[in-house]
Amino acid sequence: MAREVAWRVFAAEFNSSSYEIKGEGEKAPSYLISPLGAKINRVFVVGVLTDKENVGNGNEPVWRARITDPTGTFYLTAGQYQPEAAMALAKMEPPCFVAVVGKFRTYSPEEGKLYVSIRPERIGRVEAGARDGWVLETCKATLDRISAMEEALKLGEPTVEKLMQIGFSQPLAEGTVLSMQHYHIDDLSRYKGMVTDALKFLLPEYQTGPEMPVEASVPEEVEVEEEDVDKEALVLSLIESLDSGKGAAWDEVVQRAKAQGIEREELDSIANSLLDKGFVYEPVLGRMRKI
Repeated sequence: MAREVAWRVFAAEFNSSSYEIKGEGEKAPSYLISPLGAKINRVFVVGVLTDKENVGNGNEPVWRARITDPTGTFYLTAGQYQPEAAMALAKMEPPCFVAVVGKFRTYSPEEGKLYVSIRPERIGRVEAGARDGWVLETCKATLDRISAMEEALKLGEPTVEKLMQIGFSQPLAEGTVLSMQHYHIDDLSRYKGMVTDALKFLLPEYQTGPEMPVEASVPEEVEVEEEDVDKEALVLSLIESLDSGKGAAWDEVVQRAKAQGIEREELDSIANSLLDKGFVYEPVLGRMRKI
């Protein structure tokens, strides 16, 4: 049986997935169909490990962890059936950049509700540059899926064969048709905005690791609100300057931000954005640290 390709998907798309196709038979693969038509059995993710918790015990640890990308958070669980990943997680101290290859896992507490997470096969520490490269490649992959959805919408009644004739791969063509049948998406603006937000992440104002290559710059057709970028960069700078080793006190950040013309409501929105993108984390309640 061929090994399944690990898809590159952002957390926002992965977490919005609610359509599972369960394999019939002991070794038949199951698939999670994303809103953009990714036919996922395995995923490849690079982001910031922001926290972890052993919900098992010392003899049989079960690690739960969260990894952020520019669009949201992936949730991971590794226990006795993922010994290599569990051992690696046990040795890691958040925050740090990590790369993960794993299979999707679903949980349905009630009819109509489906939650997704990752069951890691391998997890390892990486440098900031690897995370940035993954963001760029995932933007490209997401745009390919958006393009397949746009072509499918033009066809009205798309088939796998028609999409493959246009030039899309068989897995993407199959996933696109299945997605259209389940999600009935007719507006792709949310997902285009997700790519735009991820590309903003690669702007020099945000970089804390190695210098990005030239090809990682934002394409001309993607419009970026410079004011938003500047304010996030300003708040990030305030948090860093006010951190004496235990994190910046939030009350001090509020005061300094107000002096710069950023009111509390706007600051809360900016802080939530920085948390979601993995630029900062909260070591304790009421304090924030730059990653």
